[in-house]
Amino acid sequence: MCEEADDSRVRRRHVLALLGIAPVAAACGAVGDATAEPTPEGSPSATGSSSPRPVAGPDMAVDAPGPFEPPILSSDVLVFSQDTLADDVLARIRDIGEVDRVEPMSMGSFFVDDRQVTYAAVDVASFRNFTQAGTAQTQEVWDRVAGGEICVEPRLGRRLQDDEGNLRIGNEEDARTIHIGAFAALLPATSARRIDAIVNTRWAEELGMPRTNAALLAMGTPAPQKIRKQLTRIAGDLASVLILGPDLDLDAAQTAVLVGGSVAQAVGSFSYTANPDGTVNPDPAWVSANITTMEMPIIGPVTGHRVMLPQLRAALRDVVSAGLSEAIYTYDGCYVPRFIARNPARGLSFHTFGTAIDLNARDNYRGIAGKMDRTVVAIFKRWGFAWGGDWNYTDPMHFELARLVKAG
Repeated sequence: MCEEADDSRVRRRHVLALLGIAPVAAACGAVGDATAEPTPEGSPSATGSSSPRPVAGPDMAVDAPGPFEPPILSSDVLVFSQDTLADDVLARIRDIGEVDRVEPMSMGSFFVDDRQVTYAAVDVASFRNFTQAGTAQTQEVWDRVAGGEICVEPRLGRRLQDDEGNLRIGNEEDARTIHIGAFAALLPATSARRIDAIVNTRWAEELGMPRTNAALLAMGTPAPQKIRKQLTRIAGDLASVLILGPDLDLDAAQTAVLVGGSVAQAVGSFSYTANPDGTVNPDPAWVSANITTMEMPIIGPVTGHRVMLPQLRAALRDVVSAGLSEAIYTYDGCYVPRFIARNPARGLSFHTFGTAIDLNARDNYRGIAGKMDRTVVAIFKRWGFAWGGDWNYTDPMHFELARLVKAG
């Protein structure tokens, strides 16, 4: 069976190459990387046949889409709100003469290993027309997403999946995991604003995503900038209107909607603007309501998120009680609103939300085991923090809030 699938896969990849399409390579029993391990029994095969019970379970499945129907549409503008885009708002956007097609979806972000992942819950039958040609025309991708699995950009999914081919939707201990059904390129590679992963619409409520809080717009030939002010007026104060060109639009307000588990719900959502140096400016109202400063044992005053600071103080008190105060010798930042490595293409840093802290940076930098005292690590974990030293690409200076714990 696997050899036959391998032969079929080679023939199919050859045909797509002749057509100039970037194919989604398939492992035996999965729609993914050709070198990947086979997925568990019950996964759809590379030839397109599928089990009646997808890996994610039938409760999260929607009707499978029919065959692809052209055309491939351009992804010109993303309207992204902290709250639902009402039906009348979407109708007014559709009525704009320059807009050819509007694709509503639910959208948010979560963090895995300090990497921001932006994903959307989409209508599998219509969203596919906005994706790259090789993805749109590969039926297996859409069957797997309809079946309740997640499709992830290859550059990200292979790095973040666990040993069983699952992706955790958030850094929190109570975050859901979804089986990766496909690795596939989604929005055009020229877009500076990426959608890293997609699930079907049934997942939106399950994952706590705002209902229909985003929409992709296809315009064809008119310049998107022509209708930007009109879109901004229609979408409202909680929404950002982003031109999906090759460069990040620094003048546009952008949206951060954190989803995942209980920590994400406590942290909240906000708009922000970007600066040329890679820092960002969160909405001052969100900052005023959520970011504060508290005196800490060992390290002194720390500015961070109000839900995180009491747990940090409790952890540091226990470090003192354990006689390990000298094991923490530098405090290297908590609330630092910026992109990861100050690169917009890598998404927001978790420090932007004020729920992460770096300690002892000089000998606990990325990619090494580091010298962080493991008893200190255990204390922080007991108080609800995840440790960057456990990541695939380690960051042993880094602790981030992963679970809410009541602290006095």
